[in-house]
Amino acid sequence: MSKITPPELDDRLSAGENLFLLDIRPRDSFRNGSIDGSHNVPVYGDLQRGDESSLRSQLDEIPRDEDVVVICKAGIVAKKATAILNEEGCDAATLLGGMSGWNGYKNGTIGYRLRSLLWRATG
Repeated sequence: MSKITPPELDDRLSAGENLFLLDIRPRDSFRNGSIDGSHNVPVYGDLQRGDESSLRSQLDEIPRDEDVVVICKAGIVAKKATAILNEEGCDAATLLGGMSGWNGYKNGTIGYRLRSLLWRATG
C-alpha cells in the first residue's frame, strides 16, 4: 500500500476497517478540521524542510499491526512520511490530495473531480 484515494479511504472507513489515520499537519490545521479518528503527529514543517528526526522520534506512537494512512495538506509532504514509515516496517499509504482532496471529495467539488480523473489516467 503506497497511496489511497479519498473514495477508497471512505469505503474502508465505512466498512469498519481498522486503519490508523496519521495526520502530520500542524496542530492548528488539525484542530480546524480533520478526518474523524485521526491522530495528530505534527511533523509537517520538519519534513517539509527535510528533517526526518521528529517523525522518527515518534515512531513508537504508530502501530505496526494496522494499515496507516498518512494525511497532510495536499498529499505531497505525506509521501515523505509514508516512505519513512514503510522503510520502518509499517504498511503505510499517502492520502492522495491530502485534506484538500478529502474535503473536495466530501463536498463534490469540480476541482476534486478533475484531480481524480488525472489520478486515474496516471495510475
